[in-house]
Amino acid sequence: MRAVIYARYSSDNQTEASIEGQLRECMEYATYNDIQVMGNYIDRALSAKTDNRPEFQRMIKDSYKHAFDCIIVWKLDRFSRNRYDSAHYKALLRKNGVKVVSAKETIAEGSEGILLESVLEGMAEFYSAELAEKVTRGMKENALKGLWNGGNVPFGYIINAERKLDIDPKAAPIVAEIFKLCNDGKYGKRDLQHNV
Repeated sequence: MRAVIYARYSSDNQTEASIEGQLRECMEYATYNDIQVMGNYIDRALSAKTDNRPEFQRMIKDSYKHAFDCIIVWKLDRFSRNRYDSAHYKALLRKNGVKVVSAKETIAEGSEGILLESVLEGMAEFYSAELAEKVTRGMKENALKGLWNGGNVPFGYIINAERKLDIDPKAAPIVAEIFKLCNDGKYGKRDLQHNV
Protein backbone atom coordinates (compact mmCIF):
# COMPACT_ATOMS: atom_id res chain seq x y z
CA MET A 1 0.00 0.00 0.00
CA ARG A 2 1.24 3.52 -0.85
CA ALA A 3 0.58 6.40 1.50
CA VAL A 4 1.27 10.04 2.20
CA ILE A 5 1.44 11.63 5.63
CA TYR A 6 -0.56 14.73 6.47
CA ALA A 7 0.71 16.70 9.49
CA ARG A 8 -0.56 19.98 10.90
CA TYR A 9 -0.41 22.26 13.89
CA SER A 10 -2.79 25.08 14.68
CA SER A 11 -1.00 27.84 16.48
CA ASP A 12 2.07 30.03 16.12
CA ASN A 13 2.80 29.03 19.74
CA GLN A 14 3.46 25.46 18.65
CA THR A 15 6.82 24.48 17.20
CA GLU A 16 8.36 22.37 14.49
CA ALA A 17 8.76 19.65 17.16
CA SER A 18 5.01 19.07 16.89
CA ILE A 19 5.37 18.28 13.19
CA GLU A 20 8.46 16.13 13.79
CA GLY A 21 6.60 14.09 16.41
CA GLN A 22 3.61 13.57 14.13
CA LEU A 23 5.82 12.50 11.22
CA ARG A 24 7.84 10.12 13.41
CA GLU A 25 4.75 8.37 14.79
CA CYS A 26 3.11 8.19 11.36
CA MET A 27 6.30 6.67 9.92
CA GLU A 28 6.37 4.11 12.75
CA TYR A 29 2.76 3.21 11.91
CA ALA A 30 3.63 2.90 8.21
CA THR A 31 6.67 0.70 8.92
CA TYR A 32 4.70 -1.56 11.30
CA ASN A 33 1.91 -1.97 8.71
CA ASP A 34 4.26 -2.39 5.72
CA ILE A 35 3.01 0.80 4.05
CA GLN A 36 5.26 2.67 1.62
CA VAL A 37 5.27 6.44 2.35
CA MET A 38 5.45 8.47 -0.86
CA GLY A 39 5.68 11.93 0.71
CA ASN A 40 4.39 14.43 3.24
CA TYR A 41 1.93 17.32 3.24
CA ILE A 42 2.46 19.75 6.11
CA ASP A 43 0.41 22.79 7.16
CA ARG A 44 1.94 25.01 9.84
CA ALA A 45 -0.03 27.35 12.15
CA LEU A 46 -3.32 26.62 10.37
CA SER A 47 -6.54 25.55 12.04
CA ALA A 48 -8.39 22.42 10.97
CA LYS A 49 -11.71 24.17 11.64
CA THR A 50 -11.47 25.31 8.02
CA ASP A 51 -10.40 23.59 4.81
CA ASN A 52 -8.49 26.71 3.75
CA ARG A 53 -5.09 25.02 4.16
CA PRO A 54 -2.73 25.05 1.16
CA GLU A 55 -1.05 21.68 1.70
CA PHE A 56 -4.34 20.03 2.62
CA GLN A 57 -5.89 21.28 -0.64
CA ARG A 58 -2.82 20.20 -2.64
CA MET A 59 -3.10 16.73 -1.09
CA ILE A 60 -6.80 16.49 -2.03
CA LYS A 61 -5.98 17.61 -5.58
CA ASP A 62 -3.12 15.09 -5.81
CA SER A 63 -5.50 12.29 -4.78
CA TYR A 64 -7.01 12.51 -8.29
CA LYS A 65 -3.64 11.34 -9.68
CA HIS A 66 -4.03 7.97 -7.86
CA ALA A 67 -0.39 8.12 -6.68
CA PHE A 68 -1.31 7.01 -3.14
CA ASP A 69 -3.89 4.74 -1.52
CA CYS A 70 -4.14 6.24 1.94
CA ILE A 71 -3.40 9.31 4.02
CA ILE A 72 -1.83 8.69 7.42
CA VAL A 73 -2.54 11.27 10.10
CA TRP A 74 -1.28 11.25 13.67
CA LYS A 75 -4.89 11.58 14.90
CA LEU A 76 -8.08 12.32 13.00
CA ASP A 77 -8.21 15.86 14.39
CA ARG A 78 -5.12 16.64 12.28
CA PHE A 79 -7.25 15.99 9.17
CA SER A 80 -10.20 18.13 10.26
CA ARG A 81 -11.97 19.59 13.27
CA ASN A 82 -15.12 20.19 11.27
CA ARG A 83 -17.47 17.22 10.84
CA TYR A 84 -18.91 18.54 7.57
CA ASP A 85 -15.47 19.07 6.01
CA SER A 86 -14.30 15.70 7.27
CA ALA A 87 -17.26 13.85 5.75
CA HIS A 88 -17.05 15.84 2.49
CA TYR A 89 -13.33 15.28 1.91
CA LYS A 90 -13.35 11.65 3.03
CA ALA A 91 -16.17 10.94 0.57
CA LEU A 92 -14.22 12.67 -2.19
CA LEU A 93 -11.07 10.74 -1.29
CA ARG A 94 -13.03 7.45 -1.27
CA LYS A 95 -14.07 8.15 -4.87
CA ASN A 96 -10.37 8.49 -5.67
CA GLY A 97 -9.58 5.19 -3.92
CA VAL A 98 -7.93 6.88 -0.91
CA LYS A 99 -8.74 6.31 2.75
CA VAL A 100 -7.68 8.27 5.83
CA VAL A 101 -6.07 6.30 8.66
CA SER A 102 -5.03 7.39 12.13
CA ALA A 103 -1.64 6.32 13.47
CA LYS A 104 -2.70 6.65 17.12
CA GLU A 105 -6.41 5.74 17.07
CA THR A 106 -7.38 2.15 16.39
CA ILE A 107 -10.56 2.23 14.35
CA ALA A 108 -12.04 -1.09 13.31
CA GLU A 109 -13.54 -1.74 9.90
CA GLY A 110 -17.31 -2.07 9.80
CA SER A 111 -20.17 -0.54 11.75
CA GLU A 112 -18.26 -0.13 15.03
CA GLY A 113 -15.53 1.80 13.22
CA ILE A 114 -18.09 4.14 11.63
CA LEU A 115 -19.51 4.94 15.07
CA LEU A 116 -16.09 5.42 16.71
CA GLU A 117 -14.84 7.64 13.88
CA SER A 118 -17.93 9.86 14.10
CA VAL A 119 -17.50 10.15 17.88
CA LEU A 120 -13.81 11.10 17.49
CA GLU A 121 -14.68 13.70 14.84
CA GLY A 122 -17.46 15.10 17.04
CA MET A 123 -15.06 15.30 19.99
CA ALA A 124 -12.49 17.15 17.86
CA GLU A 125 -15.09 19.72 16.78
CA PHE A 126 -16.36 20.01 20.37
CA TYR A 127 -12.80 20.59 21.63
CA SER A 128 -12.28 23.44 19.14
CA ALA A 129 -15.60 25.08 19.98
CA GLU A 130 -15.05 24.74 23.73
CA LEU A 131 -11.49 26.10 23.47
CA ALA A 132 -12.74 29.14 21.53
CA GLU A 133 -15.35 29.78 24.25
CA LYS A 134 -12.71 29.52 27.00
CA VAL A 135 -10.31 31.85 25.18
CA THR A 136 -13.08 34.41 24.61
CA ARG A 137 -14.14 34.19 28.25
CA GLY A 138 -10.53 34.59 29.40
CA MET A 139 -9.99 37.61 27.17
CA LYS A 140 -13.19 39.22 28.48
CA GLU A 141 -12.06 38.66 32.08
CA ASN A 142 -8.65 40.16 31.27
CA ALA A 143 -10.32 43.21 29.72
CA LEU A 144 -12.62 43.66 32.72
CA LYS A 145 -9.53 43.66 34.97
CA GLY A 146 -7.77 46.14 32.68
CA LEU A 147 -5.18 43.55 31.57
CA TRP A 148 -3.64 43.62 28.09
CA ASN A 149 -4.90 40.79 25.85
CA GLY A 150 -2.06 41.03 23.35
CA GLY A 151 -1.61 42.38 19.87
CA ASN A 152 -0.02 45.66 18.82
CA VAL A 153 0.43 48.07 21.71
CA PRO A 154 -1.11 51.45 20.84
CA PHE A 155 1.38 54.22 20.15
CA GLY A 156 2.13 56.12 23.34
CA TYR A 157 1.65 53.16 25.67
CA ILE A 158 3.79 50.40 27.16
CA ILE A 159 2.86 47.19 28.98
CA ASN A 160 3.81 47.25 32.66
CA ALA A 161 4.76 44.33 34.95
CA GLU A 162 1.09 43.74 35.85
CA ARG A 163 0.20 43.35 32.11
CA LYS A 164 -1.64 46.70 32.06
CA LEU A 165 -1.20 49.64 29.70
CA ASP A 166 0.86 52.56 31.00
CA ILE A 167 1.71 55.83 29.28
CA ASP A 168 5.09 55.61 27.56
CA PRO A 169 7.12 58.54 28.95
CA LYS A 170 9.22 58.71 25.76
CA ALA A 171 6.22 58.92 23.43
CA ALA A 172 3.97 61.02 25.70
CA PRO A 173 5.25 64.42 24.39
CA ILE A 174 4.63 63.29 20.80
CA VAL A 175 1.07 62.19 21.63
CA ALA A 176 0.43 65.47 23.45
CA GLU A 177 1.69 67.41 20.40
CA ILE A 178 -0.55 65.39 18.06
CA PHE A 179 -3.61 66.18 20.19
CA LYS A 180 -2.62 69.86 20.38
CA LEU A 181 -2.25 70.10 16.58
CA CYS A 182 -5.65 68.45 16.10
CA ASN A 183 -7.28 70.62 18.73
CA ASP A 184 -5.86 73.76 17.10
CA GLY A 185 -7.30 72.64 13.76
CA LYS A 186 -3.90 72.28 12.09
CA TYR A 187 -4.38 68.60 11.29
CA GLY A 188 -7.35 66.38 10.76
CA LYS A 189 -7.53 62.63 11.20
CA ARG A 190 -6.65 62.00 7.54
CA ASP A 191 -3.64 64.34 7.73
CA LEU A 192 -2.35 62.58 10.83
CA GLN A 193 -2.62 59.13 9.24
CA HIS A 194 -0.37 60.28 6.39
CA ASN A 195 2.02 62.62 8.22
CA VAL A 196 2.61 61.19 11.69
